This record gives sequence, C-alpha cells and structure tokens, in this order.
Amino acid sequence: MPSYTVTVATGSQWFAGTDDYVYITLVGTEGCSERTLLDKPLYNDFERGAVDSYNVKVDENLGDVVLVKIEKKKYWMQDDWYCRYVTIKTPCGDYVEFPCFRWLVDDKEVVLRDGRAFLPQDDKTSIVKQHRQKELDQRRKAYRWKEWQPGFPLSIDANRHRDLPRDIQFDSEKGVDFILNYSKAIENLCVNSFMNMFQSSWSDFADFEKIFVRIKNTISEYVMQHWKEDFMFGYQFLNGCNPVLICKCTELPDKFPVTNEMVSVSLERDLTLEQEIKAGNIFIVDYDMLDGINANSTDPYTQQYLAAPMCLLYRNLRNKILPIAIQLGQDPDENPIFLPTDGQYDWLLAKIWVRSADFQHHQNITHLLRTHLMTEVFGIAMFRQLPAVHPVFKLLIPHIRFTIAINTKAREQLICECGIFDKANATGGGGHIQLVQKATKTLTFRSLCFPDMIKSRGMDSTEELPTYFYRDDGYKVWEATKSFVSDVIGIYYTSDERVQGDEEIQAFVKDVCSFGMQDFDHCEFPKSLKTRDELVEYLTVVIFTASSQHAAVNFGQYDWCSWIPNAPSTMRKPPPKEKGQVDVKTIIESLPDRGRSSWHLGAVWALSQYQENELYLGMYPDEHFIEKPVKDAMGKFRKELAEITRSIKRRNEEKKLPYYNMSPDKIPNSVAV
Repeated sequence: MPSYTVTVATGSQWFAGTDDYVYITLVGTEGCSERTLLDKPLYNDFERGAVDSYNVKVDENLGDVVLVKIEKKKYWMQDDWYCRYVTIKTPCGDYVEFPCFRWLVDDKEVVLRDGRAFLPQDDKTSIVKQHRQKELDQRRKAYRWKEWQPGFPLSIDANRHRDLPRDIQFDSEKGVDFILNYSKAIENLCVNSFMNMFQSSWSDFADFEKIFVRIKNTISEYVMQHWKEDFMFGYQFLNGCNPVLICKCTELPDKFPVTNEMVSVSLERDLTLEQEIKAGNIFIVDYDMLDGINANSTDPYTQQYLAAPMCLLYRNLRNKILPIAIQLGQDPDENPIFLPTDGQYDWLLAKIWVRSADFQHHQNITHLLRTHLMTEVFGIAMFRQLPAVHPVFKLLIPHIRFTIAINTKAREQLICECGIFDKANATGGGGHIQLVQKATKTLTFRSLCFPDMIKSRGMDSTEELPTYFYRDDGYKVWEATKSFVSDVIGIYYTSDERVQGDEEIQAFVKDVCSFGMQDFDHCEFPKSLKTRDELVEYLTVVIFTASSQHAAVNFGQYDWCSWIPNAPSTMRKPPPKEKGQVDVKTIIESLPDRGRSSWHLGAVWALSQYQENELYLGMYPDEHFIEKPVKDAMGKFRKELAEITRSIKRRNEEKKLPYYNMSPDKIPNSVAV
C-alpha cells in the first residue's frame, strides 16, 4: 500500500499552535486520499514552532499531488492554528512543497496549491482552475470595499480590528493598541504629569526641555539646539519628515508678490530675484492644501488655528537652502510678507507657523493618505483579484503585511470622531478628514512614481542640490526595487502578450482604479497594463510606497518633531496680520500647551518605533516562492540593498545631521505602524 509522508510546520507566533483535531486530504491527478486524522488532541503535536511528520496511506497511486486540503475540527473550544507549510514526500521519494502561511479558524478548511507560481492562462486542468476561482470567490466575500469617508480612497469593510479576516490581523491586537501605546510612550518619556495640563502654557522655550530630557538622539538634540536658525529650517524641506513639497520656483505666483527689494539683502550672487529664479536658485513651498480647512474646535476652552502659508527659499553660495520670504496665508491683501530682516520674533513666529503647517501636511497627506491609505487600496485589490498561486500575489504579500490591520486600528482609535488625533492636532475634529478629501483630488498614479515625483518638482539635479539625500537614497532604492521586480516578472511573463492575457492582473489593476480610487477623473490610475515594463513600474510603485516611502516619512518623526517648537501640532493664537507685534510671550502662548505637547510627544515617539521582529526590505522568511530563479533574484536584491546601506553609512559618518531614513536596513517591508 503506497504511503505519503506529510510534514506540517506550525507558526512561531504566540497562540499559533492548536489542540484541535487536524485532518488532511491529498488530491492528485489520478485520485485522492481518504480524509486522514493527523493528530489527536493533547498529543503535543502542532505546538507553536513545531514541525511534525505523519504517514498517509492510500490504496492507489494518486499521480501528481496538486492540492492539499487541511481541516481543523474543534476539540474542546475554538483554537485558531497558524500553518506555515505542508511538505509531501511521495512514494517515489519526491518532495512537493505547499506553502500555507494562513490561520485555520473555527472548523473551516484550507485548500493549498503546490508552491510553484502559475499565471491563470497556464492552468490547464479543471481541478486547479476550479480551485483558483473558488479561492477568489471566497476572498471577494471576505475582503469587501467600503467608503469610510466620502472622497477618500476606499478601505476594508471592517469597523474593528477583530472584524478583519484572521489572516491579516496582528498576531496580538494589544501590541498595536494606539491608546495603550501612546499612554506607554507618555509614561516612558516621563511626561505623564503634564498630559492633562491643557490650557497651561510653558513659561519659555527652555521650559519645553522638561518633556525632552528623557529620550534623546543625535538629530533631535541637534534640532533642539539649532531650530531657530534659518539653515535648519531650510534643511528640513530636503531631508526632514516631509521632504516632498519643496519645488523649484520658475515663476512667482501672483498670490505671493515678493519683490527684489524685499529680498535683495538675502541674495549672494549679485543677481536680482528674477535672475536668481532663472538661474534655478529659488525654491518655493506652498501649503495651499490647508486653505479653508477647519481648525480643531473639540476643546471649548482652547481656540486652535491653522494657516496655509507660502515660503520662498534661496540656495546660497554654500548650497544651503535658506528662507527669504514667508506669507502666512494665500491672500496677499490680508497677509504681510515676513522677511529675515524683520524683527527676530516676527521672523521666528513666521517660521514656526510654516513648521506647524508642514506638520499637518505631513501627518494627513504625505503619511496617512499617500502611504497608509494607498497601500491598503493595493492590498485589498490584491486579495480580491490575485489567488495565492499567482506570482504577483507571492511578490506583494510581504509588502502588505499588517497594513490593513494598522489602518483599521487607526480608524477605530486614532482618526475617528473623538479619537486620539483630536487631542493635540490643529486638524483634529474633522479638519483631517477635509484635508485628506482635498488632497485625494490631486493624487495621481504618476505622483507615486518616485522619479516622476522628484522631477515634477524640478528637484532632480544633484549638482544644484547636492545635499538632497532623500532624493539620492530614494533613487538608489527605487532602482534596486525596480530591478528586483523586473527579474521576478521576467521569469513568468516572457512577453508583453503574457501580461495582456493575464485576466487576473488586469482585474487587479482595474479594481485599484475603479473601486479603490473610485474612478476619480483626476487620478489617472491605469485600468489595464499592456507591457511588461508597465507591470514592472506598477508593482515597483506598490512595493516602494509600502516600504521605502513610508519609512522615509514615518520613522524620522521623533527626530524632527520631538522638539515641540520645531513642529507644533497646533497653534493657539491666529497667525499675525501685522509686523512688530510679536514678542516671546506671544510665541509661547501660540505654541501647544503642556497637555497637547505631551500627547504630541507620545505620538511621535510611538509612531517612530519599529515593530518587534521587524522584517526589513529584502527579508522574505515566509517562502511563498519555491522556484530557484526567484530565490536567486531575492539574493541579488539583498546584495544591492546591502551595498546601498554601506554607501549611506559611509556618507553619514562625518555628518552632524546623518540621513538614514532611506537606508535599506531601516526600511520595513510594509506599512505596519
């Protein structure tokens, strides 16, 4: 009687093991085995991290084993089980791998294909075609689109983390509880004595150090020491948390009527302002997105304010970017233009207002919308349209890990009505919803392509801007990622016709555009892909957005935002409409109070922390792919990333302000925090 050896690996997460009954059925091209019990309860099999082997006897040869059906039946109480993989040793001595990496919940079964990746047009037998379609039918029922807010990209249809499919939940919900994590952060930072001191102003700038001394690092200390200086203000547009807004100024907008007479004292090349613009030395940042957004009014005792400033910057002879003019609103008739030659407190407060606007833009648009929400769109479409056997599913799944879960938790606790975001942010209380709605109207597919995004802002010249490290490191990581994607895609798509004939990849792309982005006229997301190059670029966008771009705008938050005056989360006085009226007292009373400062500090600290057992770019411990050519491509990718990491470390060695947010060894695979 032929016998198959079945090896089953259980996950190493907490509570991954099970005491339930586990059954297996082998399905071959010439028959299937009987449903076989692999383990009896309490026999210590299927424990966390265990690899267990069993013999399955059959009456006749099954032919090629193409499917493995696993069932879990309750013994005493429901006991979820995480299966990593199943390996079958045939009577002939051949080994067939069946990747799983899924939770078996309740009494439902899981049916696995062998680990080789197949495009839909390559499945020839009815049994695998039916399995492929059944898997997608089940997924589409579990992963449903929902509009959380009008005008937002669509998200998952789940109100709470616990409502999500088990496969995309966090291993432990406690570890990503925002309220718990923020409270821990506030306690660890020793600022819990201040967290309820709303309406209580700090006495002076030095007073902010009371909540700064607990945790320090190189950059945050440097920011605290130099935040008032113009070079530090300008540097952050290149390499701070929000290095995506600065543009080369080719023409001054009518709404920002800066004259040569205003700024000539700041220009160093004996050129007029117009000549400096033509020479490519003038840059502009415009926070017009914030215009008309309602400020937080959830606290009746504290009026909060927003502004939509514009800032003109100059590249001096030492290639430093310095501010030369600031207007704190979009209407020049109502807003004076502040200059470095004004009184020191007028100029300082104008810069603080720009930094506060930058914080709002960063949190809501650069971070939330353009990394978190967009990665969720790609992830939902992937689960709905690509079965586990599809090579693109295998390629993308590590980069979607926990993203839908963290976003659901954020909608549950952080950005919901009366959520944590309302406590300390000027865009809380609904302004953040308005801002994302407004920004979504300008979000295009091409703006997610890193080289296009840099070039569209006129920021692509390394000669003009030799210290734009976000750009330089981003180019390297983008090209390495694109090369890796190209290598993998080339294995399965040998021609452009193979892309056009893949109905599942076409459905994935269409789902992103027609449902995820709601077919917004402006978004210009493709509805189909015709060439391998188009597919490579599309998938590079997905992976880069989820990994590198998110890392660049997330993990530096404590560095740049922990010194409160450098990144105020709210302002308590309106922007000045006249010059010569500001003193230190005015600035202190404008900055966040002690309570909001403490919540802000806890937030940026918590958001800057890496997950336990973080998986960084290029790390793929779950072997969804079993083919050697793909594993070789992964090895090549890791080598390229390691070289980029070494080059960044060499550059940073003598820098007072090292830039490492695009260093591959600090880029998690996915948006998970």
